[in-house]
Amino acid sequence: MLEPEAMTSSDETYDKTMQQPMEPAARRLGRARARLAVVFPLELRRTIELGADELVCGRKPDRGERIEHGTVSRRHLAVRYDPHSDGYVAVELGSRNGSRTAGQDLTAADGPRVLSDGDVIRIGDVLMVFERSNALGGTDAPAVSHDAIAGEAARTVALRQAVALAGPDPAPALLIGETGTGKEYIARELHRLSGRRGRMVAVNCAALSPQLIESQLFGHRKGAFTGADTAHEGLFRAASGGTIFLDEIGELPPALQPKLLRVLQEREVLPVGETSPIRVDVRVVAATLRDLAAEAQAETFRLDLYARLSTFEIRVPALRERRADLPIWVERMHAAWHHERGLPAPATPLEANALERLMVHTWPDNLRGLHRVVHQCASRGDAVYDLPIDLIPDAMKGSAAGAGSVVVPRGEMPSNAPRRRRMRRPTKDELLRVLEAHDFSVRATAKHYDRERRQIYRWLEHYDLRDRGQD
Repeated sequence: MLEPEAMTSSDETYDKTMQQPMEPAARRLGRARARLAVVFPLELRRTIELGADELVCGRKPDRGERIEHGTVSRRHLAVRYDPHSDGYVAVELGSRNGSRTAGQDLTAADGPRVLSDGDVIRIGDVLMVFERSNALGGTDAPAVSHDAIAGEAARTVALRQAVALAGPDPAPALLIGETGTGKEYIARELHRLSGRRGRMVAVNCAALSPQLIESQLFGHRKGAFTGADTAHEGLFRAASGGTIFLDEIGELPPALQPKLLRVLQEREVLPVGETSPIRVDVRVVAATLRDLAAEAQAETFRLDLYARLSTFEIRVPALRERRADLPIWVERMHAAWHHERGLPAPATPLEANALERLMVHTWPDNLRGLHRVVHQCASRGDAVYDLPIDLIPDAMKGSAAGAGSVVVPRGEMPSNAPRRRRMRRPTKDELLRVLEAHDFSVRATAKHYDRERRQIYRWLEHYDLRDRGQD
């Protein structure tokens, strides 16, 4: 290597020419880090940091990231930073089994394809998630339970960091996130970390009676109103020494908002019908899917109440923002379904085609929607998962990897095993036509569809045609 004083003028010119285009790239790279999270098969799970240099993924790349899987070519896919678009691009390298990004095929002829944060990348039967976020690089919070907040996606780690910071503090915390993102689980973890000896009382503000909501929250004395035959302490005093979780706080009636503000400021409640307030020791955690900051600016929600509630404001990411965690959640939900029924949990039925379809879905109902799908699949008790048609993104409809039923083996299929073609379940009329063409022989029909006979019997049972097939 040449010492600096030994450099010629031409060397200096070459050096400046090479460095100049990279300076803006280096600055941009510093703003938001990027990585690939390998999520399937489970035994390959890891993260791969990305920088300014091109990364080649393959089974035996000359230089790059080695991914040992039988469906991955020696040099399969390249990911590199493009300073002109200030983004990362994926390039297919002419692999044997092809690549996909965000549910769409990527060929060598397509050239570079710009990646977006959260894009699912498939090479062969290996699934990865591209993450580019300022949340990357943070240290995980060991005090926070991974059972309560599961996953290793960048935004999940950032969420645990925020919960670790807010947990021990007695100040109010506001959880903002879409429906089904697990806000109550996070509230319970905040309560656990607080060390408070009292219990956590969960309240759905939208479900409280408009006529009795003040009494339900703050209590009332006997005879305060018609029907008040006994005194009632209210939910705030019931949570004394602990935490009250006010879910859907955005639904709190305007007339009650200043009264809640007084509780937060003075740490006391005034039961309906009483003239003297009562001290309460309770930590408030609220949650909403609404943009309370915008509503406060529009004066549809009290600004001073929002300011009090959001002493700690924690944004709970949607499932589509932490796609790298989806296989973990499928495993957990699959195991929980069997545990709740006293059954031994078999190996989680993950398979590349089915999992890709799940991962590229937008999940508007988040974990609730995923739980529903896992429940439906586990209830079937067989190896074929017919995922609901509304889970198939438009980009994947009609594609070879995304069409119809997906064969999900109970155990891991060897990487070099022959792959049976994927297909949707035939309609009742289609099945009847094939049966008639083969004299209603289940054996011949199974050979036509390249399926086991037990699969044909499942289809017959599904359409109530059990008496139409014969061996």
